[in-house]
Amino acid sequence: MNLEIEKQKDGTSVGDYVYEVIKRNIINLNMPPGSRVSEKEISDLLNVSRTPVREAFIKLSKEGLLYVLPQRGTYISYIDLDIVEDARFIRESLEKSILKLATERFPEELLDVLQANINAQKNLIEQRLFFKFLEMDEEFHKTIFIGCNKARTWSFIQQINSEYKRVRMLTFIADVNWKSVIGQHMQILESIRNHDEQMGQEVISNHIKKLIFEQIELKEKYPQYFKGD
Repeated sequence: MNLEIEKQKDGTSVGDYVYEVIKRNIINLNMPPGSRVSEKEISDLLNVSRTPVREAFIKLSKEGLLYVLPQRGTYISYIDLDIVEDARFIRESLEKSILKLATERFPEELLDVLQANINAQKNLIEQRLFFKFLEMDEEFHKTIFIGCNKARTWSFIQQINSEYKRVRMLTFIADVNWKSVIGQHMQILESIRNHDEQMGQEVISNHIKKLIFEQIELKEKYPQYFKGD
């Protein structure tokens, strides 16, 4: 198993570290849908006991990223496009409301933060560091929520975001229109800077709706990753 493993950060518990490593590798598709995963293999790779691995498996099962077949083992869940659509719908609804607030009033200093974020996105895409790009993409949207004093709303989105992120990672890997993402982020920033609500609403709607069309192409290209009808 070829996992992306980062060093445990200071102050992070072993349980949280194991959970984040597994979740990261599920989302970045190093652990592809349908593949089997074992407590022993993960504990050996991370040099930890099986207890935090077992606890992480339970947590990820509750999030729908793992499933257990009795007497057969634990597997990475297939991508469920119904769940993806629910997450996409919630994000579109909330992000349009947030962008309306942002185009009315937004902290000046955070405009520079958003621009620096976009610059970093460009570098990551050029290096094809897709998971780090996805993290920076999420940070871009999070900054807008924070600027509108809606950090708790962003935290809610994260609770339903895992399947959505897996599909987005797949779009980057498959080279499905990912280059347009940065252009749309630039337009979002411009709409906030110019207090242009109409432009902001159009861009954010197109930005999130495009996943509807992308997932059709992805399911045709990677049918083995998706839950059957």
